[in-house]
Amino acid sequence: MTTTLITGANKGLGHETARRLVAAGHTVYVGARDVERGAAAASALGARFVRLDVTDDASVAAAAAAVEADGGLDVLVNNAGIEVRSPGGEIIGAAELTADVMREVFETNVFGLVRVTHAFLPLLERSSSPVVVNVSSSLASLDQAGKGYPGVAYPTSKTAVNMLTVQFAKAFPKMRINAVEPGYTATDLNGRAGTQTVEQGAEIIVRMAQSGPGSPTGGYFDAAGPLPW
Repeated sequence: MTTTLITGANKGLGHETARRLVAAGHTVYVGARDVERGAAAASALGARFVRLDVTDDASVAAAAAAVEADGGLDVLVNNAGIEVRSPGGEIIGAAELTADVMREVFETNVFGLVRVTHAFLPLLERSSSPVVVNVSSSLASLDQAGKGYPGVAYPTSKTAVNMLTVQFAKAFPKMRINAVEPGYTATDLNGRAGTQTVEQGAEIIVRMAQSGPGSPTGGYFDAAGPLPW
């Protein structure tokens, strides 16, 4: 039985990924900050709930201890992420960007990913088939930088996620560690403005979460294949 933890899984892409992996036979932990919403989502999905705030060391340590006590972990999906907008709801461009905005976005999207990955590495190292999926974005691609999206903090945070993916994959060659781009999916992150459904967006996350021995590692993919860094 494959055991999988998904951060930020009480809604959106994380929730749909959890639904699909439960259907595929995984034992899935729904990681969420909000106990009521997270527990309700896990119950509806036939999954397990673990309280996990990726910005809080004690919360992450407690979640790792709980998962370890239940038997360990095979797959980690680093899905939790945020975008910060102005009080009026506008995307924050370079002219309005502050260090506080960058810090807030990085605390979840980058430091949170590192915090969770570091805490669960000992469990993953004990797995016979360890996998890490980092949810990135096409906005992270330096090859595509400057084309369209005016925001700065979110794309920069996802570029950092891509670099972390490469470095973790290099350090842990027995694991399959990849970054994925779900596509422009209608979620709370973008005010439901995305052009894809969560079912479509979760496709590459689910596929990579189920990757077996011999599959790629240290890569950056969307549903169609590899993406330019």
